[in-house]
Amino acid sequence: MKPLHSPIYLTVAFKQAGETTLSDRGFDLKYSREENPTVRELERSLAALEGGRDALAFNSGIGAISALYLSLLSEGDEIVLPMECYGTTIQLAERLSKFGVKTKLVYPNGDSIVEAIGGGTKLVLVETLTNPTLKVIDVPEVVRRAKEVGAITIVDNTFSPLVFKPLKVGADASVHSLTKYIAGHNDVLGGAVIWGSLDGEELWHWRRRLGSILQPLEAWLVTRGMKTLEIRFERQSKNALAIAEFLSEHPRVREVRYPGLKEDPYHETARRLFERPLFGGVVSFRHVGGEEGAKKFLRSLKRIFPSPSLGGVESLASYPVISAAKTMPPERRELLGITDDLIRLSVGLEDLDTLIEDIDSALGG
Repeated sequence: MKPLHSPIYLTVAFKQAGETTLSDRGFDLKYSREENPTVRELERSLAALEGGRDALAFNSGIGAISALYLSLLSEGDEIVLPMECYGTTIQLAERLSKFGVKTKLVYPNGDSIVEAIGGGTKLVLVETLTNPTLKVIDVPEVVRRAKEVGAITIVDNTFSPLVFKPLKVGADASVHSLTKYIAGHNDVLGGAVIWGSLDGEELWHWRRRLGSILQPLEAWLVTRGMKTLEIRFERQSKNALAIAEFLSEHPRVREVRYPGLKEDPYHETARRLFERPLFGGVVSFRHVGGEEGAKKFLRSLKRIFPSPSLGGVESLASYPVISAAKTMPPERRELLGITDDLIRLSVGLEDLDTLIEDIDSALGG
């Protein structure tokens, strides 16, 4: 009898009667810290999503990045990171200095990143869209330069899981916070690495050593979430574009950042990179009332929940200076445009008119 849905293998160990049992990719199948059938099903789906050779699922996005750092870097190596990367991605890289790894932070645009990549660079990690100002990185140009010097390129593709395929433009691996769009329901933590040319076996051993494999129940939930990824992402992107257009005409809004707007400085780059005219569900805007206006907006929302995550079915609003950019030095925030009046919306699946009504009311419209 074959079930409609695959079972969840909530087991610690597997039978081992005198000889080693191997998983489908040739690794030991004896302990769920190493391999688990439920996790493997998710990994195969993730590899198919981005056209990779294989994938590994981790218990968080930063767990995936930690394993990448430890598997790829040695004393004397240099990492190039945009200064608007996820804060913990930067913090972890900088703390590797105790092991002789150097970190170079650069302004998050293609030209600056390309210029920073040199002969000593071992790893370049970029995010397709930066958070929270939604700058779109010219990933193909970064990959081209990295290949010239023999560096590895990793792309955090969390914000654009359906519309951009980093491996297709030559990136060595794509990394995701599965917590966001792929799982999509704000109820599970997870991360993943999908690779084309990386040494997957070495990465697998680092996951085993760190004990950072995704748990079976969470893997099953992410797999379930993937089944609706396309329709969710399309609806979220369409809602976000409509909200961005509404905000761009609102008298209480100073500036809107969303690459789907034709007037956005990164619109053309996004159109060139993305396979479909969808730009994700995140919109950032600046309130004319400054810091107090931004805080009042967050307190006044009725239907949108103030919270720092993104990508789920519920719409969320966050204040980046105390969330995504909290650990960033003030001078760096100013350089990047992460000001005290900036608000980030993660647009969900609710009725569009209801969302716009809530936003308009909270803005004092």
